[in-house]
Amino acid sequence: MTRIVSGFAGSLTLNVPKSGTRPTSDRVREAMFSALDARDALRGTRVLDLYAGSGALGLEAASRGARIVTLVENGFGAAQMCRKNADAVLRMAPKKASADDHALKITVSTQAVQSFLAATKDGFDIVFIDPPYDLGDAELGANLAALAPLVAEDALLIVERSSRSPEPAWGSAFELDRRKDYGDTTVWYASPALPPAAP
Repeated sequence: MTRIVSGFAGSLTLNVPKSGTRPTSDRVREAMFSALDARDALRGTRVLDLYAGSGALGLEAASRGARIVTLVENGFGAAQMCRKNADAVLRMAPKKASADDHALKITVSTQAVQSFLAATKDGFDIVFIDPPYDLGDAELGANLAALAPLVAEDALLIVERSSRSPEPAWGSAFELDRRKDYGDTTVWYASPALPPAAP
């Protein structure tokens, strides 16, 4: 069973596709979000959840204060689950306290990840990338390269991979902050690379 861990939708049970996805374990998800909460990195942010599956990562971010969440899931059944889960989270979202508040917005895209990244003009503050473990390293590298112009200067990328997979090819656009290992899962945290210092 997959549930929202904390925030206004805490303990909400999410619909998960019967096959074709590999949900992030509650233990790993809780560790990820504890790290984000410690940095106060979620409130008011624009979040992108690639290979969203049930949408658990993006919807956890929504529950904890993200303002705009985009779930990208190409599988038909999984995308349907994303929409159901997003609707359930939106029903629980707090109402705007004032005209200055921004209502939570959650969208689901059924494009392939690379097609979405090539077409979108949106910008993002936090990006979750949790692809199938059999996704090739070259395809993941292409995703990262396509993300480069779409993220804020202080953005954070969180990539979940098998512990047997090599470190993602960050290219020149991103640099590794740290890695955390949880059994057969490794979580990589990266941020945009700083421009070279002027001579």
